[in-house]
Amino acid sequence: MSTHWPIRLPLLACALALAGCTTTKIDERRITGATVQSGDTVVVLGRRHSSDYETEPDFIRCVGHGVERAGARVLPELEFMNSFYPWFEPRTAPMNIKRFQALMEKPLFAQRLRESNLRYIVWVDGQTETVDKAGSISCAVGPGGAGCIGFGTWDDTSTYEANVWDLQKMDTVAQISAEASGTSYMPALIVPIPLIARVQSAACDGLAAQLKTLFSAQ
Repeated sequence: MSTHWPIRLPLLACALALAGCTTTKIDERRITGATVQSGDTVVVLGRRHSSDYETEPDFIRCVGHGVERAGARVLPELEFMNSFYPWFEPRTAPMNIKRFQALMEKPLFAQRLRESNLRYIVWVDGQTETVDKAGSISCAVGPGGAGCIGFGTWDDTSTYEANVWDLQKMDTVAQISAEASGTSYMPALIVPIPLIARVQSAACDGLAAQLKTLFSAQ
């Protein structure tokens, strides 16, 4: 067993050194204050410009959980979409506050809005993408068993922007952007060991923290 330690220790050091290779940048433009009163509801929605573009639902849920920690009642995205169908489908969703105001002229829409006690809409637009890859890993099966050898890397970037609409004031109260980038590694010596940069999680944490501060402000 002791003969394996010279291999395992360098791999462990590599894992500890490389697993946290993520940087995050947060920008906020707060136009006015935002206060969540008792009974107010907030919904976090992902942009869907077309059938092939969608801000990831798991990212939207992550941001929603962060807003909940500010003490706000968050309406789940799917529940909101079902309740307000078809006004927030990709082709019909209001892309700005003026188009939302036009929807208020529809009696059924206005009624559902009152019933939901919806005060704020947080529109989130963005995606996580792999922007570069390098290296290679080869695997083979032989009489002595199977194994892989090689080293691969890839760079991921998460870029998101949140626009916060105050439906009482009919205005945008804040714009917050989060950008996280990082490099993931896949060393392989018999067994591939992925060392993943959690860029999407870092972007969510940064965006949610700013929203929590916004909605917690009195």
